Parts: sequence; structure tokens; C-alpha cells
Amino acid sequence: MAGKAPAGDPIQDAPEVSPPPDSAVGLPAITHALRMSQQQMGVRRTALTLLRVNQKEGFDCPGCAWPEPDKRHAAEFCENGAKAVAEEATLRRITPAFFARHPVSDLARRSGYWLGQQGRLIQPMFLDEGSDTYQPVSWEKAFSLIAEELNALASPDEAVFYTSGRTSNEAAFLYQLFAREFGTNNLPDCSNLCHESSGSALSETLGVGKGSVLLEDLYQADLIIVAGQNPGTNHPRMLTALEKAKANGARIITVNPLPEAGMVRFKNPQTAHGLAGGGTPLTDLFLQVRIGGDQALFRALARGIFEAGAVDHDFVAAHTHGFEAYEECARAFDRDAFEQATGLGMEAYEKALEMVLAADKTVVCWAMGLTQHKHAVPTIKEIVNFLLLRGNIGRPGAGVCPVRGHSNVQGDRTMGIFERPAAAFLDALEKEFGFAAPRRHGHDVVRAIRALRDGDAKVFFAVGGNFVSASPDTEVTEDAMRRARLTVHVSTKLNRSHVVTGARALILPTLGRTERDRQATGDQFVTVEDSMGMVHASRGRLAPASGQLLSEVAIVCRLAQAVLGERSVVPWAEFENDYRRIRDRISRVVPGFEDFERKVERPGGFTLPHAPRDERRFPTHTGKANFTTAGMEYPEVPEGRLLLQTLRSHDQYNTTIYGLDDRYRGIKGGRRVVLVNPDDAERLGLPDGSYVDLVSEWQDGRERRAPGFRVVHYATAPGCAAAYYPETNVLVPLDATADTSNTPASKSLVVRLEPTSETAVTAVR
Repeated sequence: MAGKAPAGDPIQDAPEVSPPPDSAVGLPAITHALRMSQQQMGVRRTALTLLRVNQKEGFDCPGCAWPEPDKRHAAEFCENGAKAVAEEATLRRITPAFFARHPVSDLARRSGYWLGQQGRLIQPMFLDEGSDTYQPVSWEKAFSLIAEELNALASPDEAVFYTSGRTSNEAAFLYQLFAREFGTNNLPDCSNLCHESSGSALSETLGVGKGSVLLEDLYQADLIIVAGQNPGTNHPRMLTALEKAKANGARIITVNPLPEAGMVRFKNPQTAHGLAGGGTPLTDLFLQVRIGGDQALFRALARGIFEAGAVDHDFVAAHTHGFEAYEECARAFDRDAFEQATGLGMEAYEKALEMVLAADKTVVCWAMGLTQHKHAVPTIKEIVNFLLLRGNIGRPGAGVCPVRGHSNVQGDRTMGIFERPAAAFLDALEKEFGFAAPRRHGHDVVRAIRALRDGDAKVFFAVGGNFVSASPDTEVTEDAMRRARLTVHVSTKLNRSHVVTGARALILPTLGRTERDRQATGDQFVTVEDSMGMVHASRGRLAPASGQLLSEVAIVCRLAQAVLGERSVVPWAEFENDYRRIRDRISRVVPGFEDFERKVERPGGFTLPHAPRDERRFPTHTGKANFTTAGMEYPEVPEGRLLLQTLRSHDQYNTTIYGLDDRYRGIKGGRRVVLVNPDDAERLGLPDGSYVDLVSEWQDGRERRAPGFRVVHYATAPGCAAAYYPETNVLVPLDATADTSNTPASKSLVVRLEPTSETAVTAVR
């Protein structure tokens, strides 16, 4: 029955394993999504809620940032979107009685899955210093406690203000405004953990740190390369776009160390052929690249373009810089380096090159499989080089397509959530509001953890997210959080970050996307930006889970008033009462948002300008698109070790665990599994079904251990393995980051697999 949370914490370490399927979605996805939705919401609420997801007058899915087509299906959501909505619109509630029954010491022993299944947080809760139990607290008292701690700091830079990607544009704008009026640029966000490498590479090469394609470009492309991405699990609605592209004649190359069911065959649940027929084969060529070998692949393809005489010299001459140096670099790349880095043979390369040369219009899509390596930024720059050679930037059907994760993670950055803001943005902020914005760069996620660890930061405030579980080096991160004077989390549901606290801690419950937001001037809506730069409105319709919930906008406004008081020059109460006032200010500060209120009233919203796409204008330091000549890098693995990538299961979105199955990989009822190539397993003496500890090796000499993982023989690339996060985040060293972007290198961990002790195996079974 909906509304009842599971009482016990289920065993997650003894999964059942079966062969993975060769197709994705279809009727099983519908069945699974409806079953989980009805468990959380009940039948009637499920129907009313899901039919509003991603509709022009509805609310934006709180899951991924994949854009909506202009013409929308009545069920414009995917299986994982339905799970995200169900988790937020659940009828389950966490009352003060729950916290009385479960002290923090008990909650800390629970799994993230169990915590998330307990339901919605419905009133502010406070954990006092020396206490083990959260107690109810009034909103007034909560804000007073935060103001006391923040105003006692020796410097504003001793505070850290984190943001999750689900925060609306309006709340994000106000949040960065408060932090900067308070006096700091310590605004880390989840972009630091995922696509920071994309933004770093694209800003330098193209002048805009965002993708250059729209949905229509995918439909018009001749060739789509999907690299380091698992759409069937992470962005399922992307499969519909790829299916349409295939129908229009596109060919698709999939580049991945793991075969993924969604890219093999897609059974579209919105069509009869998808439900009852054979579905659509998506991948024309699967390149099972070795982890971290993508830079070498695109460099080799670029060499092939030069050798075939297929460079678009008119485009290169008119719009690019650095071509001659890059040509010398690409032509010098040799076969041995290609094969060693990628693990691919020349036959696969020649088939890929043939498809590249046959295509007039090419789009390259990627996600965290490319962004979370030490050499992630050079890899993405290499993709830009590859596309520039044939003029595949700034024309229909071609371009760069970094597929962002969480809904509105891109919008948060657009609104100024960035620890290294551009001077022009700060100038506009100062002109609009009349205070001196801080110019010193702040902390990103990794630097924030170091600051907390070292005592240089004392207050941690998060709007959304699950910082503790999302961050690398779990033991270091948890120890750093416990050193804080105060930790505060604005949340809809319980997660691990609420039980790893500073000396004092607050949980501030907030409205979800699905819920009606009524302020003094009436019902409000917020806006979000999708992965392709489209901005649109989101209107919740459900009654709030509790009368004590505040919107994120209201929380930020009341926080600012409590902390800054009369020294503030910002009309915070006006902003809380009427979100149109916020959008009016955004329109004068953020480029592309001029006449914001009128634009967002259009059904479906509006597209932000993108100079490379719209004008073939490149606002870089050279005034042109820049070819780059980074040295070739790829991970090297000592004998007896494997290269591990962390990834999501299908019953998961980021750190939110919806269930304990991974249907597309044949895993049921557990998460502590490690996928290993059968030949590697035989060489290392690891039978299928045996249990191992994963031990990461890093240059600091310290070993990090994740115990008790079941070995699953799986068709991974030789020498490579995979396991789910956040369970494996403990293996990621805090200092193992991408050059330039400082993103944790979670996709290329050198590990050894040690047999788990017999005692531990017996306990698991």
C-alpha cells in the first residue's frame, strides 16, 4: 500500500545474476515504473502526477536534463523519470516520531536506499552539539542558529555554499546573490563532480562552455557518436531522439568499455513496434574502447581525415586558430599508440573512419565516461579538434553535445553558481544591486572538502543534493564534514549527508518540483534550463507534503534576511512574495535572459543564444575556434591490476537508489558487484560468484578499500572493470582529479581485487 515505508534494511550484498538483455525499455519499463509509482503514490495520484511531467503547463522532471521535443507525448517521461517523480510525490512521511525512534547513530548504519525509502521530510529538524537525536525546531529558530554561526566566522570565506542541480533558476540566482553579498565565492556545485571538464574544454576551444546542438540537430545528423555515456540508464528519453535520427538516415557509433542494452536495441514504449515488435537497432558500430582511450580514438580519426584529404579548408581558414600545429600533431600519431590506448584493432578503426568520411554532418555526444579522468579536458578538446576539421560546428545537424545529468545543473551555472565567476558577471551584479561583490575565487567541491578537513571552513550549507555520498574519498569527506561547526541541508528526503554532520546540524525541508508553490502574490512558477540551453517554466500542482514546507526561494530569502539584516541592500521579502521580481533582475544581469518574463510565457519556453551555433562566432581569446595540441594520455595499469570505472545501476539516479536491481545488466537484489572480463577473471583466479575486496592504489601510497563485492563475469573491455557508486566512492582519492577542471577521476581507478575473507563471505550469504 502506498505511504508505508519498508521497515527493515534489505541485504544488498548477495545479488542474483543472470545474462544481461540485448534490448532496453519496452513493456518491462512501463510495468516497473508503474509498480514503483503506485507503491509510493497510489493509483490515482500516480495517474494525475505522471501526466503532468514535462508538459508545457506541467512541471519539469526532477531527474535528468534531457530536453523535451516541441510536440510532446501524453506520457513524456521515462522509467527513471517516473521513479524520480514517485520518490518526490510519495505519500510516505518522516515525522519527529521517526527521529525519536532512530537516533543519528542508528541512521548512520542504514543504507542510502533505506534512508531514501522512508519518505518526505516535513518540518525543520535540529541536531544540537553533543546530541544523538534530531529534534523539531521552528523556522525562526533555525534561521537564527544559522545566522549565529555565519556571523561569528572570522571571514565569509569560512562558509561553503553548495548547490545541487535540481535547484531552480530563481533559487540559484538568489543563492549566489546571498553568498556574494555575504562576501564569498565559495559556491561549489555538482557540476564540479560531473561536467566541469566539458565546460573547461569547450570554453577554451569554442568560447562557450555548453553544448552547441539542439534536438533538431540530432534529427538532421548523418552520424552520431555516443561516447562514454549509457543513455538507456542515465538519459532514457535520449533513445527516442536517437530512434528518430535513425529513421531519418543517421548512423550511430557507440564508444564504451561496456555493451549497453539501450544502445543495442531500443523498444520504444510509446509505439506499437516498440511494445509488441522487435524495436529499433540503434548502434551501427560498437567500439569497445579501453577505459580512458577516447582521446587516442579521436586523435586517430583526425589523422585519418588528414590522410583522406577530407579537411574543410574553407571553414578552417575562416573560423579557426592553431590548425598547422594540430595537423603536425595529428599526423604524427601512430598505430601502436592507438592500439595500446584504445585496445581496438585496425579493422574497427577503419570501419569507424569510413563512417566518419561518409558523413557530412556529425554530432558527438558524451557524458561522465569522458569527463572523470585525469586527461578528461584534453580528451574533450580532441573531440572539438575532430569536429572542427570537417566544419562540424555551427551548422545544422552537427556539433558538440555534452549530455548533462541532473535537471537544471546547467541552469545553476548560468545563474552564477560558480566558484570562479567571470568579471563581467560580477560587474553586472554590482551594477544591479549596488554592493561590492567579492573577486577572490572560491572553493570547488574538492577544495571545499580540503578546507573543511583543514579547519579553513567551518559552516557548510547545501541546497539539495547528497554531498557526502556524491563526493570522492568517502572517509576523508566524512571526516571533513564532522569537523564543521554547523552543517545545513535543504532537502526533500533523508540521505547519508544528514547523518554525517558537523557539531550542530539542521535539516530544512523544502517543496519539490511536483508541489504547488503559493506565496503572498499567488501561485508561483520557476524556470529551468535543459541540457541544450532551452529555458522553460515548471509549475507544481500537488498539495505540499506538509504545511511547514518552504520553497527554496523562500528559504534563501529568509536566510539572507536573518544573516544580513539591515546591512543588506537586496529586497529579499519582495523576491519571496513574487518570483516575477527575481526574473526581472535576472533579465538585467544574465545575458540571454533579456525580457525574461515574456519569453518564458511562451509554451515550451525559449532557446538561449549560443554564438558558435547561431553565428559561427567564437568568443575565445583568439576570436576563433581553437585547435589544441595536448600530449597523448591514457591510464597505464600494472600487472595484476585492473582499471575500474564507477557507474550507476538502472535503479538509480546519481546517489538516489530507487531499488536494488540493474535490469539491463542482469543484476537483481544487490549492488555490491564488480563486473570483470572473463579472461581477466580467469587470469586473476576469480571465479564468477566469488567475493573480493576492491583496493585502489594511488601515488600517495595509501590504500583505499571497498569490501565484499561479488565478482560477475561480464563482457567488459579487457583489463577493465566496473562497479556502482556511491559504494565505490571510497576508492577515489581526493587528490585524483582531472587537470584544469579538478573533477574527481572516478572513471579510471587502478585497483587490485583481493579475495574477501571466508568470515565476511559467510556473513554476506
